[in-house]
Amino acid sequence: MKTFIRFIAFAFFLIAASQSARAETEYKEHVVGKADAPVTIIEYASYTCPHCANFHTQILPQIKKDFIDTGKVKYIFRDFPFERVGATAAMLSRCVAPSRFEGFNSLLMKQQDQWAHSENPAAGLFKLAKLAGMSQEMIDSCLADEKLLDKIVAVRKEAMDEHGFDSTPSFLINDEKVVGSGEYEKFKNIIENQLK
Repeated sequence: MKTFIRFIAFAFFLIAASQSARAETEYKEHVVGKADAPVTIIEYASYTCPHCANFHTQILPQIKKDFIDTGKVKYIFRDFPFERVGATAAMLSRCVAPSRFEGFNSLLMKQQDQWAHSENPAAGLFKLAKLAGMSQEMIDSCLADEKLLDKIVAVRKEAMDEHGFDSTPSFLINDEKVVGSGEYEKFKNIIENQLK
């Protein structure tokens, strides 16, 4: 019952934050791959989503090898948190040095089982953030940044309103919508069709 009450409280928090988020709010994109690659993959994901972790550990590395590293695809990660822990991870990922974002993003997904579902997820998150070069003062400042949270919630709301996404991971591969991680072959086929 307590978990349900916390979930409801966070849902109201997200709604309030999304109402205060402005459309012109900037959201710094971290692009992996050539800026002029013919195919763009935008992933909407939560750091606490097991299917997202599966995509990052089992599928994305192969996409990177076959399509990103060869200049055919650029990849963009956008946050889509559902609850407090996911939102906290999203905020920290946006506060690490830009040069460390890709590595931190990967680390959060690879070690998701060790921190996201532990008794004290915040402690695990803070440990990983410190490995990415953040001090405790930087962590505290990041998590106190209400405008950053507003930006993250605004991106999530935009994905819901404009693309109809309501689960993670969800993807835009150029103009094609893909929901769920599935298998590498599914992504390979879509990318190759987009390259024709």
